[in-house]
Amino acid sequence: MFPPLKAKLPPFLLFGLVLLTLFVAALGPAPASAQKRVYLALDDHTDYFWTANDVTYRQTFRDTINYYMNLFRQDETNGVAPRLQNKFNLDGSFWAWEYLNDPAVTAAQRTEFINRIKDGHFSIPLTPLVLCMGAMPAEALIRGMYFGGQLERRYNFRIPLAVAMENQTFPYGVGAVWAGAGAKYSWRGVCGCATGVSPQHNTPEMYWLTGNDGSRVLMKWYRFVDAVGIGGYGEARTASTAVSFADTNIPFNVLGIFGKGGDDLATMISNWPATVQGLTTASRSVIVSNETDFFQDFEQTYGASLPSYGASTGNEWDVYSASMSELSASVKRYLEQLRAAEAMASLAAVKSPGFMSGRETARDLANINFGNYFEHDWTCDGPISRNARRDWQRSLVTGIRNYVTTLYQDAVSTLGQMIQKSGSAPRYFVFNPLGWQRTDFADLPYSAAGPVLVIDLTTQLEVPSQTITVNGQNLLRILASDVPSVGYKTFEIRSGTPASLPNAATVAGGSIENSLYKLVLTGQGRITSLKDKARADREFVGSGAALNELGTGADAGTLVVENQGAVSVTLKASSTSPLAHDTRITLFRNINRIDISNQINVNFSNVQTWRFAFNLTAPDLNHEEVGAVIRARYADQGGHYSRTSARYDWLTINHFADLSGAGNVGVTLSNADLYFMRLGNSGGPNLDTSTPEIKLLAGGQVDGNTFGVPSQGGDSSFLQRFALTTHDAYNQRDAMKFSLEHQNPLVAGVISGGSQYPGTNFSLVNVSGSNALLWALKPADDGISEGLVARLWNQAVTPVTAALSVPAGSISSAKNITHVETALGALATTSGALGVDLTAQQLKSISFIPNLSGGPDLTSPQSPSNLRTQ
Repeated sequence: MFPPLKAKLPPFLLFGLVLLTLFVAALGPAPASAQKRVYLALDDHTDYFWTANDVTYRQTFRDTINYYMNLFRQDETNGVAPRLQNKFNLDGSFWAWEYLNDPAVTAAQRTEFINRIKDGHFSIPLTPLVLCMGAMPAEALIRGMYFGGQLERRYNFRIPLAVAMENQTFPYGVGAVWAGAGAKYSWRGVCGCATGVSPQHNTPEMYWLTGNDGSRVLMKWYRFVDAVGIGGYGEARTASTAVSFADTNIPFNVLGIFGKGGDDLATMISNWPATVQGLTTASRSVIVSNETDFFQDFEQTYGASLPSYGASTGNEWDVYSASMSELSASVKRYLEQLRAAEAMASLAAVKSPGFMSGRETARDLANINFGNYFEHDWTCDGPISRNARRDWQRSLVTGIRNYVTTLYQDAVSTLGQMIQKSGSAPRYFVFNPLGWQRTDFADLPYSAAGPVLVIDLTTQLEVPSQTITVNGQNLLRILASDVPSVGYKTFEIRSGTPASLPNAATVAGGSIENSLYKLVLTGQGRITSLKDKARADREFVGSGAALNELGTGADAGTLVVENQGAVSVTLKASSTSPLAHDTRITLFRNINRIDISNQINVNFSNVQTWRFAFNLTAPDLNHEEVGAVIRARYADQGGHYSRTSARYDWLTINHFADLSGAGNVGVTLSNADLYFMRLGNSGGPNLDTSTPEIKLLAGGQVDGNTFGVPSQGGDSSFLQRFALTTHDAYNQRDAMKFSLEHQNPLVAGVISGGSQYPGTNFSLVNVSGSNALLWALKPADDGISEGLVARLWNQAVTPVTAALSVPAGSISSAKNITHVETALGALATTSGALGVDLTAQQLKSISFIPNLSGGPDLTSPQSPSNLRTQ
């Protein structure tokens, strides 16, 4: 008897099979005379912290791997034919992580294990565990696969697989991220349980999963019969039944039937080859499969005639991470902080090659934790207690926090020690982690008494400044203009009276305005009016509606002005309706952004949202999903969403959502902390594209008390930040840049003095090409001798060539690499610069070795990264 599956919703939600008649007819029947090849793959579906905890699974991983290595040796001793040799498919690279780092595993066993991956007896995917990918930022998805890239480079093999199992929904952008990481093949099987999605399948059984960048991954997703049948995640649970069904109903001569273990803790079977042999007939050859062999055979046989398909089906189990909203928000914050930390670390490492040494263990743990945080069993309805699941999630974030915050602090300190300094007056650098020049505020850690003025040492001009207090800390806020790409400007504090400037905004009661906007804020924190002065005071709040509206309740609360000065002015609302919370609206001098910072100050257990209802007609929503910016329309309407087998209660929102309307006018909303939003009155498979409103999910158990962690895991403080800007016609590049600037503030640090970098300004990397944005810049994982890794994201719907240069030097050499840093081939340089070709919407990774004037030789031998992380 198959063990109990995850709790089911009412059975009327589970429909029957979906037969893809048009596709099958177009493909044509399999030739009657051909012998079918059926690949039967054995695995154990990992339900981490659902079936068992980490200690039990570590033992299970070790026992299972050792069990099959023993069978492999027996097969060789007995001269078993390759078709019938035992094989086992690990459903996550985390199996390898645990085994290679298990102190109970000997060096000889580790070597044997790696060799068995290389010779095809074991297979592993790039993905660490089965994940809920609709909740994931693109960089979290990439970092979770980094361990797979390390294995590839250290042991000289490639990992062509990536998987997404059981959860009924699937994001649009994941396939392109997988392909960029080097994946070629994937298979899906769903549970058909704990779901409001029906029917369970609407794609061709085999197709090219295609991204908006033109990339593709060969996908096997058979029509759904049952969780433990064809189309499920345990297709081979009853092998004879599955083979018989596929033989009759799947229109190919090359068939793959994957998955045996289901929800079992362990799957150790010695008679699998006998089962395979017993199913072989004159008309079909059944093969013990490592999954990759099936895909290679199928691609060669049918690849040229397969259809392409790509569409989002929304989110389901993905949304359950909102039941620990603050913890999940912290993952996003650390991911953004990592962007700045790694950019500064790049400056440190190219001048001091040992800067990253000794950080490998913490780094690798943080990377795999970024992936495993989104492990798919957020349903929390299995044998493992919800408290145990909660505590495990917290432990993952601890590993992330320890690495990111330490690297960030060390990079700030080291950079301050490398910048030239003269005189005794306090000096600070202001660092821009993004790939374009920008103007924004910076908060200097300066709190001495007495009036001061701040001088930009590049222009020798005074800059606007003001003293502020944030979380009890006194800071000096300045307006830093034209801070260079992945670089800094320096500022000096001098005693004296600063120039007299008007406040950045004026406040009268609940009204706050600057030269760009005028807003009205209620005591409850609702924005009831947003007028755009550049557009003749056009009102952007819907009639009788509001922006930043937390649930429902009385508009009671208090308003007070905070931190009023020449750079910014903040108006704070404090209310207990409907929950105790504070809302801060900040307007700036010469910055086209409305900052909104909400702090919920009490625990809650029901579903809470922030509503933004705009005054727009014919609204059109574009938003960053997972590694793709997509349009919230059905695919047959020019969008990216499926009409069936979908759930649209909550759509993914990563950095931004943009609502634009008739008359070439719209609003970009930057989202720093949350993961999901509801578009209008969307729900189930219905996508409401006519209501100019989004609700961002502040937190809660969206499918009732059965699924997720109750009462937010006990948390009682929730930081949830947004920003708004208005615009003319929608421009994806501008929306992304706006949100990245909001979520990646300028970094300020003390200059203690050094000789490696100039005392005025510096830019490490410049990217020209109007639509290609620098997404990440970091020291290569394998050591600075491999240079720096850059990720570029083309925001245009047409191909571009981005020019990447090192303004203070040149580029010695470069490579095309996967997202997980495995080399693909040399990339030519021209006059010390790079021309990086990107397809439409492509996210692409490269590595390069910068040659800075006066810098060290980065090509000296470096030790590879250490895989021993525990």
